[in-house]
Amino acid sequence: MRVSILTDQGDIHTIEVDSQMELENIKALLEADCHIPADEQVLLHNNRELQDPKSTLEANNVAPDDILTLQRRSNKQRTSISTITPGSGAGPSVHPGQIAQGGGNPHDAEQIRQHVISNPSLLRQLRETQPELAAAAENDPNRFHEMIRELDVQRRSAEMARLQEIQQLNADPFDLDSQRRIEEAIRLENVAANMEAAMEFNPESFGRVTMLYIDVEVNGHPVKAFVDSGAQATIMSPECAQTCGIMRLVDRRFAGIARGVGVAKILGRVHSAQIRVGKELFLACSFTIMEGKGVDLLFGLDMLKRHQACIDLKKDCLVINNTEISFLSEHELPHSAKDNPEVTPEELAAAAAGKSAEAQELTSSSSPSPSSSAAVPTDVTSATSATSTTITTEPNTLAQATTPSAETYPEEHIQSLMALGASRPEVIAALDAAGGNVDYAASFLF
Repeated sequence: MRVSILTDQGDIHTIEVDSQMELENIKALLEADCHIPADEQVLLHNNRELQDPKSTLEANNVAPDDILTLQRRSNKQRTSISTITPGSGAGPSVHPGQIAQGGGNPHDAEQIRQHVISNPSLLRQLRETQPELAAAAENDPNRFHEMIRELDVQRRSAEMARLQEIQQLNADPFDLDSQRRIEEAIRLENVAANMEAAMEFNPESFGRVTMLYIDVEVNGHPVKAFVDSGAQATIMSPECAQTCGIMRLVDRRFAGIARGVGVAKILGRVHSAQIRVGKELFLACSFTIMEGKGVDLLFGLDMLKRHQACIDLKKDCLVINNTEISFLSEHELPHSAKDNPEVTPEELAAAAAGKSAEAQELTSSSSPSPSSSAAVPTDVTSATSATSTTITTEPNTLAQATTPSAETYPEEHIQSLMALGASRPEVIAALDAAGGNVDYAASFLF
């Protein structure tokens, strides 16, 4: 029969034994597998210690696929630290959400604390995910040791619950619901394994990519322009147009509503204005003045095709008429273009609520009024009958519209995301923002 052994360090060993095998022989096998001397082993079954070394498994009511807990009698448990990301520098690599101590040895907990406070990157991550634990590591060693013991108890309880759930799911192989849950558990394990493999062999995929910006001058005013080949038109914000002194040239007959993955109000169009790109390259350009936030000037596909521009990523420049205009480095980007990695659960919840409200607004605005019998273009509702404009943009230029957030999510999804080190409110907020997609929610948490 098969028996699972759960150690103090959270390791699981599965052994095939006979039901008539005596406990002393079981301990001899475990000594080879777990490297714990037989005289220091304590075996527990249903929280009851198996004491008689001559008794058999059957005599102790141990059934096939049962779980035995193995503890060390000398209480010299070692610390269990789960490695998630490759560390930089000396010492083990620790994920702040998975710091746990096995057995409550104060010396081991103090080693963890010293490692945390000596690693600025790990301490910063710990402040973001578990601020109370980070504060205890810096200011209250006793409280830190106590929290580590609590984390270890939670980890063991979760592992035991997981093993019991596996046993329950395997009890009836013809239960369709159990098979679905097994399938989802296997999928999540594959996702975690895929992420770990990517972190080990392709860590650059987790790096941050800066957007493509160039320096231009519009009517003598310097502007950092976002080069976006996915935008159909060159777009300028009303604030930037006011600063550059071209707001007076806006043709409001071209006003309307732009629809893509979101909606935005078009104030009008400036048909022609001269911009300077680089040192001596002057180009004629037209701008669509559109409300929004985040981008002052978006250099769209119309300008790129009109001047036969080439985005050369190898040279990291934009080539126009054989003139190379270097893209801005990260420290030169405007503040709105710099990513903010610290996103609070409140911000995630607010973003999800905003997307839901925007989706409802989009639905209501797309319904034609009874008094209007004229055909209206699908992408743009023109303010006048004179003109209509179609503009397509990427998600970074318009707010996204998604379906309303769900009220509840499967508990296994929540638990799998909490295993990454996030709290339950953070997981719920991430799932709201991701529309219930577990993979997207995990990327939000990271």
